[in-house]
Amino acid sequence: MKLLSVNIGTPRPNPWREAGTTGIDKRPAAGPVAVAVPGSEGTGEVGLAGDRAHDVKHHGGADQAVYAYAREDLDAWQAELGRPLANGVFGENLTTEGVDVNGALIGERWRVGPDVILEVSRPRIPCSTFQGWMGREDWIKRFTAAAQPGAYLRVIATGTIRAADPVDIVYRPDHEVTVALAFRAMTREPELLPRLLAADALPERDRQRIAKRLAA
Repeated sequence: MKLLSVNIGTPRPNPWREAGTTGIDKRPAAGPVAVAVPGSEGTGEVGLAGDRAHDVKHHGGADQAVYAYAREDLDAWQAELGRPLANGVFGENLTTEGVDVNGALIGERWRVGPDVILEVSRPRIPCSTFQGWMGREDWIKRFTAAAQPGAYLRVIATGTIRAADPVDIVYRPDHEVTVALAFRAMTREPELLPRLLAADALPERDRQRIAKRLAA
C-alpha cells in the first residue's frame, strides 16, 4: 500500500457557485509536502502545506484536513466515463494504491511515510462544485449511487509525505462503520444512521446532525 501522488490545489474561479474560487483542481506535487494540524472550521485551513479550502462553510478544518481517493476507484470511473482521470482530478489530496479507502473504518489510523499519522473521519459528500468540475449534470446522482466516496482524514501526527511513501494501517477500531456505510447512511439510506453512532471518531458535527434527524 502506498501513495501514488500527493496533490495540491490550484485556485481557480468557481463558476458553479455564485462567487468565489475553488481548489478542486489538484495536481501532483513534485516533492515532499508538509502535513500539519489545521485550524478550526471556517478558516479554510487544511492539512497540506500549499493547499486550502475555499468553500469554508463545508470544507477544511481538523475533521476534513486531508482527502484520500483510491487509484483503483478512479480507474473504475475512468472505464465507466470513457475518459482519462488523472491523479487529483476528484480533488483528492492523496491518490492511493492498494488501500481499501471506502472499506476503511471511521477512526482507523494510517501511517503515511515515516512520521505522519492520519485518522479516517468521514466520507466525502458530493457538491455542486464537484458536479460542475466533472462536467456532468448527473454526476451527484451517479457518485451517490456508486457509494465510493473516498475518505476525509484528520492529522494525528505531523511530518512530511511524498509520492511513493508507504501507507500502513496501524489501528482499526472495534466497530463496523466503514466510510462506505457512513456515506450510504448520510446520503441515501437514513435507516442506517443509528449504526453510525457506534463510531466514536465520527465528527461531533455529524453526530449532532444524526441525532437531530433521528429525533425528527
